Amino acid sequence: MNPQAIDVYLINDRSLNAFVAGGQNIFIHTGLLMRADDPLEVIGVLAHETGHITGGHIAGRIGEMQKAQTTALVSYLLGIGAALATGRPEAAVAVISGGQDIALKGLLTYTRGQEQSADQAAVRLLNGTGQSPRGLLEFMEILSDQEILLASSQDPYLRTHPLTQDRIMFLEEALAKSRYADAPPSPELVAGHARVRAKLIGFLEAPVRVFRTYPETDSSVPARYARAIAYYRRPDLAKALPLIDGLLAESPDDPFFHEMKGQMLFENGRIAEALPQYETAVGFLPDVPQLRLALAQVQIELGDPQMDRDALDQLDEVLRREPRNAFAWQLSATAHGRLGDKGMAALALAEGALARGRAAEASAQAVRALHLLPKNSPGWLRAQDVANLAKRFEAKQKN
Repeated sequence: MNPQAIDVYLINDRSLNAFVAGGQNIFIHTGLLMRADDPLEVIGVLAHETGHITGGHIAGRIGEMQKAQTTALVSYLLGIGAALATGRPEAAVAVISGGQDIALKGLLTYTRGQEQSADQAAVRLLNGTGQSPRGLLEFMEILSDQEILLASSQDPYLRTHPLTQDRIMFLEEALAKSRYADAPPSPELVAGHARVRAKLIGFLEAPVRVFRTYPETDSSVPARYARAIAYYRRPDLAKALPLIDGLLAESPDDPFFHEMKGQMLFENGRIAEALPQYETAVGFLPDVPQLRLALAQVQIELGDPQMDRDALDQLDEVLRREPRNAFAWQLSATAHGRLGDKGMAALALAEGALARGRAAEASAQAVRALHLLPKNSPGWLRAQDVANLAKRFEAKQKN
């Protein structure tokens, strides 16, 4: 598998869930990352979802869902026929519910087979990379505790990934056989996972809950990080900035501490002070689009023509890696507009509209760009492409 071909998305949802969709896209709920006490649990889930990709399960699942829908549709039509023939509506309900039950059982039977296959792939991948399957087993044991709950109270991972005792037994046996059963995660992974949890909890939980999870008596790096974020969200910069400054004093080369300080300053109107923080962060991690995008936003907010040009350089790098980043296109349009390049501003607006799925808007802006840009220039040729893509997309939307 080519890592560059796989996209990982975080979904802001406190429930436990992760899944694969749309080819090689892995989706992870923030709740799973916040709940996992051990990085091996997250790694185990990722190995399992990777097993779904390598097994080609998504294409097969689509086929099974279509079959299930067909079964449900046929039962619906038979139910109507039964009601008309007998004059008894309860006959329709019985036939329809029976057909839906058959469809559901067929789909679940198929997905149980997929889950077992993905478990086997996960164990193979974990052993192949010298990592313990223990984390995947521990995660499954967390889910098994939820089986007694009503479906509405269960985490969605349990509902979309049918859990059976056979799967638990397989993982127990696999762990017993693994030469890496007792291999601990590296200190770097443990520290990184603790940072991830602290950042998510700091941003997503209520500050009161953050302070309860990471009390003042906890002087660890993750705890101070989480508390700094919680104070900034209140907002209370008088407490937030000393905490982040303390972390930077200990780790002056940490790009994400610089990013966090930049965000604190920028969102509190101290834009000029935020600029060097983002510049330093990008200097340490030039290949991270998220940091370049934030730097470009700060540069544009400063309202200086040279900064607008510098921002376009940053945005070019962002869009080279993330061509469907609608916010980056919006910033690009702003910078081009301020510099008087109306043609490129229109093209950026067209690209941004296309990324958001707004075909009519994309088409209108692309046509505008064609009128403003020099004929046969790179921008003009791209505007032609966007106009054609927008027309095809608009036609699909109408159908």
